[in-house]
Amino acid sequence: MSTADFQIEDTDGGDARLRLTGDWTTAGLGSQAQTLSDRLSGRRVSGVDLDKLGRFDTAGALILAQAAGGALPADAWAVRPEAGRIYAMVEKLERETAAPPRTVDAFTRTFSKIGYGVHDVAAEIILSMAFLGRLIAAVGATLRRPGDIRWAAWFSQAERSGLDAMPIIAVTNFFIGAVIAFLGANLLTQFGAGVFTVQLVAVATLRELAVLITAILLAGRSASSFAAEIGSMRMNQEVDAMQVMGVNPFQALVIPRLAAMLVMMPLLTFIGMLAGFLGGLLVVWTQLDYGPAFFLQRISEDSMMGKHLMVGMIKAPVFAVVIAAIGCRQGMAVAGDVESLGRRVTAAVVQAIFAIISLDAVFALIFLELNL
Repeated sequence: MSTADFQIEDTDGGDARLRLTGDWTTAGLGSQAQTLSDRLSGRRVSGVDLDKLGRFDTAGALILAQAAGGALPADAWAVRPEAGRIYAMVEKLERETAAPPRTVDAFTRTFSKIGYGVHDVAAEIILSMAFLGRLIAAVGATLRRPGDIRWAAWFSQAERSGLDAMPIIAVTNFFIGAVIAFLGANLLTQFGAGVFTVQLVAVATLRELAVLITAILLAGRSASSFAAEIGSMRMNQEVDAMQVMGVNPFQALVIPRLAAMLVMMPLLTFIGMLAGFLGGLLVVWTQLDYGPAFFLQRISEDSMMGKHLMVGMIKAPVFAVVIAAIGCRQGMAVAGDVESLGRRVTAAVVQAIFAIISLDAVFALIFLELNL
């Protein structure tokens, strides 16, 4: 194999006559592409000498077509008609290829991204409302025909999304309760009110932290799991197979997960409350020297603790429905590729956490207006 090379001869009319030597192939071109383009810039090729041309393929034809700026004289390929046919094909494709898209300025790209973002949010809201409608219809059908309930799937999902999550929820709430107690003991003792650390831990745990931490953990754990499981079934066309066999995917896949979360979320929230109390109790005991009996007595004597417990437990079922619905919704929206699965799993976690925090703020305003 010989390396591609060329010579340019000036004609009487000021045009260029091109002499090609060597192998004008993918392997033999080397750096001749840029060199030829620079040498022929702004000049018309009036003829081509192919006497010493070796092998010739589409790569060489493309380089020559781009450098020459189009078609060559009709008699240029008389010596090598097979090379002429290759060049004619490549030159036609190059000529008919659409021009690269115009690069827009940064200002336009910024507003374009904002517009696409607004469109995506609106489309997501519409699809979520459609999913909610189908979910309500599936729940109604399940309540009308209790005999069709898949109890095995319900108990399996309750174990996986609820019971298996108990350790991480208990440990996390334990440390959260301990941190709140540390902060309270450090700040309140400066004002001689260290005894109120018990109320601080109890109110924060019962009213906000236990249910919020539990919901966020389940959003990261269960919502992503629901989206990944259902999304994998969508990728493998198992959901389509269910529909062909007459099985409602909502009743087989969504309802068991929703029911499991609805049952297990209050239980996990209560476990989180107990763990938070335990963490706060140990800190109060070790830092303030108030024993467990004193801690429990302060909580039991406060008449507002029942109200705070009710506020925390009211949020739990709502958060459970949100987590399960968002996870299943994103799973059902997975397309047939792994990239779509990854995007939907990420969206399930982000949307669930965002919805939980937003709903918690709404609940805070509602309970404030109700004086609870």
